[in-house]
Amino acid sequence: MKTTIELPDATFRQAKALAAGRGMTLKRFFTEALEEQFRRCSGNTEAPWMAGFGALSDLSDENRRVLTVIEQEFETLSPEDIT
Repeated sequence: MKTTIELPDATFRQAKALAAGRGMTLKRFFTEALEEQFRRCSGNTEAPWMAGFGALSDLSDENRRVLTVIEQEFETLSPEDIT
């Protein structure tokens, strides 16, 4: 579908430069920008590539466990260990 929109000149120039810098058409740039806004409005803020990785949800617990171990180790350091 074709439509006409009116943008401030500076906004248009910035969009055109960003699209060119990413090697994409202005049409694709605007489409992706609108799709991102739709995701945000629907509450789905997950990046599209995350779906392919299952949002790596299984790593969340492991990351939490590793951070806990690191914190516990830092609590056991004495001043002599630091210098």
